[in-house]
Amino acid sequence: MINRTQMRGPRGHACYVNRGAAALWLLVTAALIGASGSAPAQSGRTIRIVVPVPPGGAGDILARQLAEQVGQARGVSIVVENRAGAGTIIGSEAVAHAAPDGNTLLLNAPYLLISAQLRKVNYDPLTSFAPLCYLVSSPGLIVVNSASPYRTLGDLVQAARTRPGEITMASVGPGTAQHIGFEMLRRAAEVDLTYVPYAGGAPAINALLGNHVTSVFAEYAPLSAHLKAGTLRALATSSKTRIASLPDVPTVAESGYDDYEVDLWWGLFAPAKTPNATLAQLGGWFNDAMEVPAMQAKLAALGFSPGGVCGADFAVLLRKQYDAYGRIIRAANIKAE
Repeated sequence: MINRTQMRGPRGHACYVNRGAAALWLLVTAALIGASGSAPAQSGRTIRIVVPVPPGGAGDILARQLAEQVGQARGVSIVVENRAGAGTIIGSEAVAHAAPDGNTLLLNAPYLLISAQLRKVNYDPLTSFAPLCYLVSSPGLIVVNSASPYRTLGDLVQAARTRPGEITMASVGPGTAQHIGFEMLRRAAEVDLTYVPYAGGAPAINALLGNHVTSVFAEYAPLSAHLKAGTLRALATSSKTRIASLPDVPTVAESGYDDYEVDLWWGLFAPAKTPNATLAQLGGWFNDAMEVPAMQAKLAALGFSPGGVCGADFAVLLRKQYDAYGRIIRAANIKAE
């Protein structure tokens, strides 16, 4: 007796095939799919990018832009998960302890290097992660409400000198690159500015829009729409050079504080022990996304500049900055709380 299996034909009619032939057909089809490329193998895969800051900030904006681009190009589902709190420690810890299979990634900034020097953490920022790529640099800006009387950084500093302790500057913090940048400015200017920490860049900006603080130190990306709308005014950028889209805004160094620079960046990390082949694949995906002209245009409009430092070179940069931030933290006696 012939071993037969009932199947449905193209129009839904029942037909019968020999089970041996069917098995052979399935094997051949599988082999052809495997040889045709990697896209079918990726279908159904979900990658989670943990962003350890609240929605609306520069890191969140970057993560969502990249998730859309990589997801469409590679046929995978990429979910952005905001896990804010404790100076990015909560989200970073979740990724440090995740399975090293390439399906859980961390998008973080210098916060990763700073928080671990201010609080007790259950991971090592330099050994608990596999650095993928320094994706972008993100210029910082010191801004005021458009109704403010201060039109230059010098005006703001002079007001702080005249009214010690009354002039406030908000940022994401405490224990962030922006917090350290504030301390660097306060010490360089030798004035009594008051630091006001917020859980994220977006909440700090909202406080400035509501005139609850005098000024804000934040990244350009979440500020750009407000600057274009004229509701906020930029006084200076913390970058080494001026921002191309804001050519009239001087650097802090140009405003009288030589050698001042705060390097704000966003990079991608995987849990330590993620296989090298997986790291290479993911690094390639995200680097390719950064090369797409439409993506470059979107990121440039938000002030992001491509980083392009990956793997071992990124690890060297992390060690260098970890040591540099440690020196500043100790010299300024910066505390987490």
